[in-house]
This record gives sequence, C-alpha cells and structure tokens, in this order.
Amino acid sequence: MNLFMRKPRQRLPPNQRWVDHILGWGIEHPGIQRALPNVVPEMWRLDVDGLVGSTLSLDWDAFMALDHMVLVSDFHCVETWSVKDLMWEGVPFRTIMNLANPLTKARVVLFECYDGYTSSLPLRELLGENIVLAHRLNEEPLPQPLGGPMRLVVPHKYGYKSPMWLNRITFSGRDKLGYWERGAYSNSGDPWHNDRYTLR
Repeated sequence: MNLFMRKPRQRLPPNQRWVDHILGWGIEHPGIQRALPNVVPEMWRLDVDGLVGSTLSLDWDAFMALDHMVLVSDFHCVETWSVKDLMWEGVPFRTIMNLANPLTKARVVLFECYDGYTSSLPLRELLGENIVLAHRLNEEPLPQPLGGPMRLVVPHKYGYKSPMWLNRITFSGRDKLGYWERGAYSNSGDPWHNDRYTLR
C-alpha cells in the first residue's frame, strides 16, 4: 500500500480558516435529500461506463480486492473551513481508470451518487497520484454521514467536487453541470484561486 503526502507551498487557500475536524454535508446538511442514503457495503456497487474500452460493475468485495493507497491531505470546504492532515485510505482513481481504459475522446468524468448528487471534473484533473476512492478516514471506516461506505477525494478542489456515496463514474466527451454547479457554485471549484461561485 502506497502513502501519498504532498503539501502546497501556501497551505491555507484564500479566505479559508482552519477547524479541528471535518464538518460534513451529511452532518450539517443531510445531502440533497432530507435523509442520508442507507448504503451498506453488502448492497453497494460502483458502475463505470461511458467512453471506455471496458465497462466495470464492482461489488464491495471486488472493490476491496483492488490495490489500495493511503493519502494524507488537507480538506477545503467552499463554506470557508479547512481541516489539516486527514488520512484517507482507498483505491486510487488511476486504478479504476486503468481498468476501464478510457477512449481518447474522453475528456470529462461525470460522477453520480446514491442520493442523486452529481458532479464532474475534467479527466486531466484526475490523473494525479493523490486522487482516491476512499472507504476509510483516520484509520476508521468512513462514516455514513461523511460519504460512507465510499466517496471520492480530490484534495486540490473544494469539497463539493469530492462526491459522497459514489456509485457511478462515467467517462464522457462532454461536460454536464452537477447539482451545485447548476446553481451557485463554480464548475472549477479551485480553492487556490478562491473560485467558489459561478459567473453565470
């Protein structure tokens, strides 16, 4: 299992403040529904489709059998709080990507979640070694209110670009605005440029 840890030159992005623990949408705000999705590992499945050479449909055992990594990173929420040195454990996104073998015309990755939440990122933003499909946080199983049993973690973006309760990954040639991106939040979600809100 690999350990990945990298600190940016300027650790705290503009207009952020440090807090002691992660404040999850599932705790302060019950997702985009009024109740958390009831997803247990025995019922969980991750589908990978779209512009790929091989579609995937992984149950929990198949997912857990893949190579794992540990990622230590800071977490930045668009609501201006940040948490230092969270330890995530899970499957590198690159592992899933390599299994699916995206076609050359794939430019964007679309994410869907069990609660109906959606988001997207350019494929080029997901090629680094520090993107993980996490099922553990700080050496404990990922709590359901924080996205358990599995969520995406993209440390260089605001938290709304790290979807919780993830169940579908689609490689696409065209972007599709996600749940928050259709409203107030920027589609890039870049903390280092204070890119929080849409210009539409």
